[in-house]
Amino acid sequence: MYEHFFQCPYCWEEISMLLDTSIPVQTYVEDCEVCCNPIEITPTFEKNVLMAFEANGLEQ
Repeated sequence: MYEHFFQCPYCWEEISMLLDTSIPVQTYVEDCEVCCNPIEITPTFEKNVLMAFEANGLEQ
């Protein structure tokens, strides 16, 4: 597991999420721990190293 810090695309607060390094490319939705809005998370790992990270708000 890898803890990654980033800004919420809704409230701009810094939050952290634990990312699973065993799956090279993944996309899933988690709620912001501050404002509770859904964020689409897309981390990409190569040999357990975070190569890319996107956190996008979902259209509501």
